[in-house]
Amino acid sequence: MADAKKEDDFLDDVDMAEAEEFAEDAMEYDDEALELDALKAERDEFKDRFMRALADAENSRKRSDRDRREAEQYGGSKLARDLLPVYDNMKRAVEAATDEQKEVSAALIEGVELTMRELLNTFKKHGIEPISPQVGDKFDPQLHQAMFEAPVPDTKAGDIIQVAAEGFMLYDRLLRPAQVGVSSTPG
Repeated sequence: MADAKKEDDFLDDVDMAEAEEFAEDAMEYDDEALELDALKAERDEFKDRFMRALADAENSRKRSDRDRREAEQYGGSKLARDLLPVYDNMKRAVEAATDEQKEVSAALIEGVELTMRELLNTFKKHGIEPISPQVGDKFDPQLHQAMFEAPVPDTKAGDIIQVAAEGFMLYDRLLRPAQVGVSSTPG
């Protein structure tokens, strides 16, 4: 019996030792699993931040390309806007000349007309196109500015009755609207 008791005590000691070793292994495994989970979470966070930074850099590149293209196309709009009154004044000067003055100062008038054509060619080269409405055209608020409204017989409301100044487009943007008089409902 004493041997049996010794054997039971030995088995208890062995079972207890194995159980403790198993518990320690399990705790180490749990610690490693927690550490692995923490590393995976950190990796996922860094991956997310990297992807966001990459997308932000791509968006910045696209935005700067768009801004550069706009600067190339529309950067000269202030200068062009400042040159439009010069064109208007030259046109008025040619239109104001009487037939007699045109005969006497033919070379001068021709020089002004050539200068106007050269200015328009330069405008065209840089994407500036005139808006030249005609009397009788329909008023378009996207392209025209109504300077006055008057009832005129034999017209419809919204018809252009007078053109005070041409307008100009810079590519797809309105540089200056054409200044026009518009017919109101005839009285």
